[in-house]
Amino acid sequence: MTSADGLALDQEARISEILQGAVDPHVHSGPSIAPRAVDHLDLARDLSGAGFSAMVTKDHDYSGVMCAALIKAHHPELSTRVFSGIVLNNVVGGLNPYAVEHTAAMGGKVVWLPTLAAENHLTWEASSDWSHPASTQKIRPARAVPLFDADGAMLPELLDILDVCAATGLALASGHIHVSETKRVFAEAKKRGVERLIFTHPEDIVGASMEDTLEIANMGAQVEHSLAFFVEGSKFRNRSNEELKAYIDLVGPERTILCSDLGQVGTISPLQGFRTAVRTCLELGYTDAQIKPMVSTNAAQVIGLDG
Repeated sequence: MTSADGLALDQEARISEILQGAVDPHVHSGPSIAPRAVDHLDLARDLSGAGFSAMVTKDHDYSGVMCAALIKAHHPELSTRVFSGIVLNNVVGGLNPYAVEHTAAMGGKVVWLPTLAAENHLTWEASSDWSHPASTQKIRPARAVPLFDADGAMLPELLDILDVCAATGLALASGHIHVSETKRVFAEAKKRGVERLIFTHPEDIVGASMEDTLEIANMGAQVEHSLAFFVEGSKFRNRSNEELKAYIDLVGPERTILCSDLGQVGTISPLQGFRTAVRTCLELGYTDAQIKPMVSTNAAQVIGLDG
């Protein structure tokens, strides 16, 4: 027997088994000022049905920790735990240590350095065909959130945030800042005791080479790849299966996280993204034991769920 897409049913079952206990540490469910195809609760239901252990919602404009708390309190039947974090863009005040502390106190797992308000992102956006769907229709366009002063020194607010991450165990993700900035910030974060580092999608926006990616992985960071850029069926796909393999082989499955970075309208769902990614990894020759850490345990460890 075969499934609708021609795959043997035992292959579908194998994919389902690999995804038992999976974690999506970077997903764009709603509500959001940008159009979303699924909200946090419906996504948690979807992922619970597939056996995921956790998801981390990411919104460019707010911390979702209160939504996560409500879902936990009112839907104990869900097996997928819902977490969130904070992105240091304009709407939360940019480099706001108070907001980061609050996120940690409410059970948040990740603080992302600026994304849509990163100076690097704004430079990239000016030369791309992409713009944030809400930036002109609903809210004013983003204004750059700098990380360094005129002399190139890290701003005190950023250092404060690094100390909060060290004290609370929040994972620090690089967001959309330039790879050269990521190296500096991650080096300082390590000096200050930050143990959980995530290099956000080196394949897009951040200007990273393969050599940069390996260097940051060797600093102790997990390298997080957005399936939205790699898997067939995603409207954001701009990378090939062979490129995905090159990235994985560069740092090894033990340093690789596969996140969906999906949830937007007009494209495949986060769960479809994961299933396609596992299928692709099997076709590329990876074993079940190699794929499992990339979709579950690596993310669980870096956001502090392994304990």
